[in-house]
Amino acid sequence: MILLIDETGDCKKGKSTDYVKRQYIGNVGKKENGIVAVTAYGLVDGMIVPLSFEVYKPRERLKEGEEYQSKPQIAATMIRQLQALGFEFELVLADSLYGESKVNFVDVLDELNLPYILAIRSNHALWLPQDQEVYQEPWQTFKRTFSNGTTETRHMAEVIYGKSHRKQYWLLTTDPDTLPDNSTSYVMVCAPAIKLKDIGDSYGFRTWIEYGLKQAKDALGWADFRMTRYEQIEKWWELVMSTFLMVSLFADPFNDSCPLAHQRFSQHPWWNNQSGWKNLLNNLRLVIQPLVCFNWLKHWLTVFPIASLQLGFEQLTQKMNQFICPRVHQLNLQLIFSSA
Repeated sequence: MILLIDETGDCKKGKSTDYVKRQYIGNVGKKENGIVAVTAYGLVDGMIVPLSFEVYKPRERLKEGEEYQSKPQIAATMIRQLQALGFEFELVLADSLYGESKVNFVDVLDELNLPYILAIRSNHALWLPQDQEVYQEPWQTFKRTFSNGTTETRHMAEVIYGKSHRKQYWLLTTDPDTLPDNSTSYVMVCAPAIKLKDIGDSYGFRTWIEYGLKQAKDALGWADFRMTRYEQIEKWWELVMSTFLMVSLFADPFNDSCPLAHQRFSQHPWWNNQSGWKNLLNNLRLVIQPLVCFNWLKHWLTVFPIASLQLGFEQLTQKMNQFICPRVHQLNLQLIFSSA
């Protein structure tokens, strides 16, 4: 599993909601009044799954007895918790907020012996002896392969601080002459198992967390809570992430024992046989339709008892329950969400 770390923010008005403050909100690209959470997602066989989250608590909004933790500190704590739960990570990916946090994040990854590719700032600096200097190796090309199978020629060059070390520093770009901001990355690599030609593709997996955050927000309503106390907000976020996980677990990589395409459910005229997380969500909505509709009608059945109608809904719901694979029945969500 590849571990993806990032934070997500949402604008919120007023000051009554716990931990809301004027701070940088990534999805609007500037400082606004809002709430921010650090999130951890896993990437497994091309499917994104949520692992953990924790709210960021600004110093000015700390409650009595709470200690301040930076976002990199929160992320490092989450990684320790996930490892304690038995998760194993072949690679950790994160942006420059974490790549530039040596003591609070990078040193923790080194301590845990976790391989990583982290973004760093273009002006990243290290202390060097007076007789050493920073220099850049010649450019070389590599093939960047995207999730849809298409490829694109990219360029990479190693930046060496004094002497070569276990950690490598690379410049990745679409154009070595102009270094466009939106397609140029500076990365710190400490992943011996990753081949040189695969560094660009491996770092490219980081964009999957944006996909995960988008689905959590747009499809499941991550920011649609109407509570002000964090204990309640946390429960809402746990529901969103639990639903996200349930949808992800129905993807083909997790269902070799009961491939959904071979079941009778696909005969429904609205069934979507395409791949992708949102298509899985739409199919699961179809599966729970009988139960939802029955709950709408059951109170009327106390007014107009129709035994055959109630029995029919019960039988249909039982058939829908066959859709749930044994591995989902055995899932213990408390082992997935360390914040629960």
